[in-house]
Amino acid sequence: MFHSGNPIIKHKAGLLNLAEELGNVSKACKIMGVSRDTFYRYQELAGEGGIDALINQSCRVPNLKNRTDEATERAVVDYAIEFPAHGQHRTSNELRKKKAFLSPAAACVPSGNGTTWRTSVNA
Repeated sequence: MFHSGNPIIKHKAGLLNLAEELGNVSKACKIMGVSRDTFYRYQELAGEGGIDALINQSCRVPNLKNRTDEATERAVVDYAIEFPAHGQHRTSNELRKKKAFLSPAAACVPSGNGTTWRTSVNA
């Protein structure tokens, strides 16, 4: 029996407890609306690291090769603040005139701290 006061893992622990109580993994997964694959992943995590291992862990490692350099990112943000009505294509074209080469998609969303910057009010 797994017990946790942590609301993040309460659902996961509840699934493991229900399966143990019913003695039927398939039925427990159906009741909780979770796939059996997910159940076995939770069970493996709980078996290896205890109940605390069920806390969400980010598996993604940031791909820094795709990151826009700081100067270009700052130029896009400054331009977006100065001209909020300009769309991403116009922003890209105007920044090219200033020797900051980037695609219209990069003008819309500079990578960085996880925020999305929109260069147009209506976009």
